[in-house]
Amino acid sequence: MNVSEYILLIKELFVAGGIVMPPLVLCILLLWYGVGYRFWIMKEPKSMSVRDMFRYYQEHTDKPAKSIVAQAMQQGIELKKKNVRNLRRHLDATFYEYEREIGKFSTLIRVVVLISPLLGLLGTVIGMIETFDSLATMTLFSQTGGIAGGIAQALFTTQMGLTVAIPGLLMNSLLNRRQRQIEQDLTQVKDLLCHQKLLSIT
Repeated sequence: MNVSEYILLIKELFVAGGIVMPPLVLCILLLWYGVGYRFWIMKEPKSMSVRDMFRYYQEHTDKPAKSIVAQAMQQGIELKKKNVRNLRRHLDATFYEYEREIGKFSTLIRVVVLISPLLGLLGTVIGMIETFDSLATMTLFSQTGGIAGGIAQALFTTQMGLTVAIPGLLMNSLLNRRQRQIEQDLTQVKDLLCHQKLLSIT
């Protein structure tokens, strides 16, 4: 299939979906941009426990951090070496940027997942109105599609709305689970750093 055939196919899909297709396509783009960004940020699963990673980066401070937890850990270790007062408060402020970063676009994904089926439902209503109008005038085919066009639009937009929402819901669930795990790891890093400083004082 060449480029012109792809363009023709996309045009036919837009016509089949009616006026709700542009916002649905926008939802698709926003959804996968948000999902892709969050996967990229949280892409590196930890290969060792937080405690083992903590010991590793204390001994190898020059090693590049491969995950967001490791980046935060290196920054926390450097902060502890400066012997700042109220370390926990400084760690909370420092780690906040990492916590905010892993939560970025989660609201966008959730909103897209919620409104996509509603847009599909709107397309269904518009398609059924077209169908009933055509039935009233006994028009099988018209400029707007007639009975066949109305039914096709009603079914197609529902399918498109669910096609956006279902994968988005699954991906968002996986990403939120990963986010919660990273947040727990960051909290554990703070606890380890504060505990180690307390031991050094006593």
